[in-house]
Amino acid sequence: MAETKVPVENVETNAAVERAKGFWAKFSRPIMYIGGAIIVLACAWFGYKYLYKLPNEAKANDIVFPAEKLFDKMAQVSSFPKDTVGIVLNGGMVDGEKVNGLLTFINNYGGTAAGNRAQYITGACYLHLGEFDKAVKYLKEFDGNGATQISSAAYRMLGDAYGELKKNSEALAAYKKAIDAAADKDDITKFLATSRAALFCEATGNTKEAITLFQQLKDEFGRDFYRNNRISFDPDKYLAKLGVTP
Repeated sequence: MAETKVPVENVETNAAVERAKGFWAKFSRPIMYIGGAIIVLACAWFGYKYLYKLPNEAKANDIVFPAEKLFDKMAQVSSFPKDTVGIVLNGGMVDGEKVNGLLTFINNYGGTAAGNRAQYITGACYLHLGEFDKAVKYLKEFDGNGATQISSAAYRMLGDAYGELKKNSEALAAYKKAIDAAADKDDITKFLATSRAALFCEATGNTKEAITLFQQLKDEFGRDFYRNNRISFDPDKYLAKLGVTP
C-alpha cells in the first residue's frame, strides 16, 4: 500500500489551527471580556456625550444664566450692594427672577463648561468680598481654555488675592502667568498684566523685578499707546523712582 504523504504546508497549517484553538480555549474569556469592555466603553462614551454631556451642558447653561447676567451687570458699574454678590454666590430673587447660587451650581455642574465659568465668577466675587483664601480656591480651578483676555484676567485676580494674603512669590508668579496668557497683539490685556506685576513688585520692595517690568512697559508700549488709549502711565517716572534714568 502506497504511503500517503501529507503536504508539509498542510501539516503546518493544521498545527497552526490547533495552536490557535489552544490559545482561544485558554484566553477566549479574557479576550471576550477585553473586547466587550472596549465596546462597552465606546458605547458609554457615545452615550455620555450625546445622551448626557450635551444635554447636561445645555441644562447647565440655562441654570447658570441668571447668575451670569447679574454678574455682568455688576462688572459694568463701579459699585453695587454686597447683597448682590451674596445672591450670585448663594442664590435669591432679582426683579422677580430666580437666580441659582453658583456655590451649589458648581457642586452639581462643576464638570461642565458653565461650571468652569462659574469658578471664575465665584473667585471674582470672593475677591470683591475680601475673602482671599476662597478667591484663590476658585480662581485656581478656572481654566481659560486659551481665551486670552479672560485667562489673563483670572491670573491677575489670582495675583491680587495672593498679594492680599502676603504670599508674594505666588502673587508674582500669577501676574507673570497673566502676562504670558495675554496675546501679543492684545496690547491692552498685556499692559494690564505687566503694569499690575510691575506695581506689585515696586510696592513689595522687589526692586530688580520692578525695574525689569517697568523697562518692559517702556520698551513694548510707546507713548502713542498710552495717548491713544487715554492711559495716564509713565514708566520713566517709576524707573527714575527706582534709580534708573534715561
